[in-house]
Amino acid sequence: MAFRLTSYGGAGKVTGSNFLVEGSRGKVLVDCGIEQGADFCEECVYGPFPYDVAKIDALVVTHAHLDHVGRIPKLVKDGFCGKIYMTLPTRDLAELILRDSVEILGQDAQRKGHEPLYGAKDVDATFALIETLDYHTEKDVAPGISVLLRNTGHILGSASARFRDEDGTTIALTGDIGNSPSPLLPDWEPVTDADAFLMESVYGDRLHPPHEERVERLRDTLKAAIERGGTILIPAFSLERTQLMLYELSNFFSQGDLPRVPVFLDSPLAIHVTEVYEKYGATYFKPAAEAEMRQEHSLFEFPFLKKTLHPEESAAIGKVSGPKIIIAGAGMSHGGRIGRWEARYLPESSTTLIIVGYQAPGSPGRRMAEGAATVRLNGEDIPLKAKVVILEGWSAHADRDELLSFAEKSLAGKRAKAVFVGLGEPAAERFLAQRIHDYLGTRAIVPEVGEAWEVTKESVQKVSLKSA
Repeated sequence: MAFRLTSYGGAGKVTGSNFLVEGSRGKVLVDCGIEQGADFCEECVYGPFPYDVAKIDALVVTHAHLDHVGRIPKLVKDGFCGKIYMTLPTRDLAELILRDSVEILGQDAQRKGHEPLYGAKDVDATFALIETLDYHTEKDVAPGISVLLRNTGHILGSASARFRDEDGTTIALTGDIGNSPSPLLPDWEPVTDADAFLMESVYGDRLHPPHEERVERLRDTLKAAIERGGTILIPAFSLERTQLMLYELSNFFSQGDLPRVPVFLDSPLAIHVTEVYEKYGATYFKPAAEAEMRQEHSLFEFPFLKKTLHPEESAAIGKVSGPKIIIAGAGMSHGGRIGRWEARYLPESSTTLIIVGYQAPGSPGRRMAEGAATVRLNGEDIPLKAKVVILEGWSAHADRDELLSFAEKSLAGKRAKAVFVGLGEPAAERFLAQRIHDYLGTRAIVPEVGEAWEVTKESVQKVSLKSA
């Protein structure tokens, strides 16, 4: 008996995670995400799925980022009716993300001349199929296939998925691996019981600075920006990055490291996501953060933080003079309220734009990070005179050394016959694969889109076109 692994999304790209795991009798999808960035493949987003949706028994979701969940309602709309498995925090976060995306994706589809991917009723139908799983609890999810989830420390509720077939053959997919140690989340857990596993490689060819160094640089950047007297813009992903920024800002202000300037969290989605973090923090954070939360009651609140849920509250931010900090989505400056503030303040030389996360190729954030003189926002070319500061290390993804450490600890039992490297740009995938081969002496494979591989207890082999 064997597993067959096919990469339908997330091979050669960071976004669009979508993998099919086939056992002797059952079929399970892992993630069903949307491609992001200006160079995304329209057919991959709006076109039909490359497999028979009705024959999929189950879907296992590693975490709630849109590039891992963004096409699930379309999957349901197109005929999937199996169970959808994820952790409890992932369920709550995914519901926020998907309901928020309905209107945004609908507008994108209209601009591109496509039918909307899905509507609110499809999101409703999706959440009727969800069953939550705890970490470290084996569960039968399809004929002959069970799954076990482990914490990856990427975002709240994130998990790797290890599958077992009837004869004991195992295969695992990591989803995204966290930038451990995190101030909030537990460290990632290795996968030591798989005959082969597929791991991410977003930062497979890059290093993050140490945590103390990146916190110091954030503090110094904010202090200098406040002294310049201008507006400070932080395009932040609503999920995880925003919560980290609020946590560090709260610490800076309480310790007297920064003058007390107004801070605006101008993102309804980020506000609601932060509420979910507060809800589950006492049980899903790392022990030190859980203890701090019980003592402080909140890790993200401070007296001069203003959360602007409603449009009129958001508009009023522009009337606040003097230095101020605006945290808003989207994290790659490709939508959301941050675009309005960038259009207004980027032409001012006193403005500071702080980039704290991965920027997909072709996104406005990537162009600004690369030093563009102008950036196109909401259909306008905006001159970029603001000071742009790129702060490395705030990504929720592990860097190249941490990824190699994950592979090494996962291979400690020497069970895995091969490591698949995906969910990265091609250069990062190849670089990490080469390091795994050179440093760990293990076969490392960079799969291509649509390519199928057979995993048994004895070997890992590419499936020929004839047998596929």
